[in-house]
Amino acid sequence: MSTLADSVGRSLPDGDEALRTAMVEALCSGGALRTDRVAAALLAVPRHVFAPEAALAEAYEPERALVTKRDEYGLAVSSVSAARIQAQMLEQADVLPGMRVLEIGSGGYNAALIAELVGREGEVVTVDIDPFVTGRAQKYLAEAGYGRVRVVLADGSGPVEGGPFDRIIVTVGAWDLPPAWTGALVEGGTITVPLRMHGLTRSITFRREGERLVSVSATVSGFVKIQGSDAHDEFLVLPRGTKEIGLRFDELERPDTSRLGGVLDTPRAESWTGVTVGNQEPFDSLYLWLASSLPGFGLMSVDPELDTKTVAPANRMACPVIVEGGSLAYLALRKISDDPAVFEFGAHGFGPEGGPLAALINAEVRKWDRDHRTGSGPVFTAQPIGTPNDQLPDGLVVDKTHVRLTISWP
Repeated sequence: MSTLADSVGRSLPDGDEALRTAMVEALCSGGALRTDRVAAALLAVPRHVFAPEAALAEAYEPERALVTKRDEYGLAVSSVSAARIQAQMLEQADVLPGMRVLEIGSGGYNAALIAELVGREGEVVTVDIDPFVTGRAQKYLAEAGYGRVRVVLADGSGPVEGGPFDRIIVTVGAWDLPPAWTGALVEGGTITVPLRMHGLTRSITFRREGERLVSVSATVSGFVKIQGSDAHDEFLVLPRGTKEIGLRFDELERPDTSRLGGVLDTPRAESWTGVTVGNQEPFDSLYLWLASSLPGFGLMSVDPELDTKTVAPANRMACPVIVEGGSLAYLALRKISDDPAVFEFGAHGFGPEGGPLAALINAEVRKWDRDHRTGSGPVFTAQPIGTPNDQLPDGLVVDKTHVRLTISWP
């Protein structure tokens, strides 16, 4: 079998093809690409055609999402996702020649990549609820030579004609798994979906086993939220009354936050774990472990332009936080004095129970370090809502509207 480097080297570096080649080389070296066929698809499809608003070079930056529509608040509601994310999801989905594939959330470019993967014998249907998006997708797919892709204007949470499908790929952030998706899959088929759990999104590939879906892989990802009947907002709390510090909780999973007024004006309690992490070492499984083991879990963010240094979370964009009554605590990091490239995990607490809450976070960090840090991560199982407890696997059960999602740690 030829190598990915060989595949990339066979492309002709001329004009936008040179940029495509450079993008694929970067995705190969960064680990997002693992197979020749996905690399070949990325080399074949002209990404810039689907985002003509972007400069040519920007269209091929591996980490750049190309926003194509914003709402009245300036938030992105449609985009061509970053090429790295798209490559990872296509690798997860394992799309093969001749397959029938449904894409939920359109834009055109990803559908063209899927069309390359299934070939002339396969079929691709792409669905979006926004006529602006489907209009663009149809126009640019035709311009790029992929007019055979069927573009459908509909709520992607409902049934779509053309199934059953071998693969479903959801390119919008979802909070739930509508029954129409499971019903549209062949037995043994897979759905790859960016699923939000307690505010954390993971791109999970589920395999259909009867009425249930069982994960076979999961990676970190981020997408614009799904629209339509299965849209769910996050609940935002501003404990200081300003946008400096925000606490976000899933709409239907949030704790009582009514007593948090003034909590950040109390003395800060600090405690540390002795568990360390390298400067470039990923620890995203820790966030999932804390979300699945701690009550009152949410995410803290800090606006860098308003930051008064009252809090010092491990991640200022999205850091694990827990709330109980009038107290909160969050994950923290500090440098180890004798090695500037190594940090220690700990927690900061505020309010009358801030110290015990920080200790609770630290206890779970130590459990993660001992039992799950080097493991394969959790298994996610989705079964129809109403499934009895004795038919669920062991683990944290998160009830959505349509499914009972179990997060099980080996």
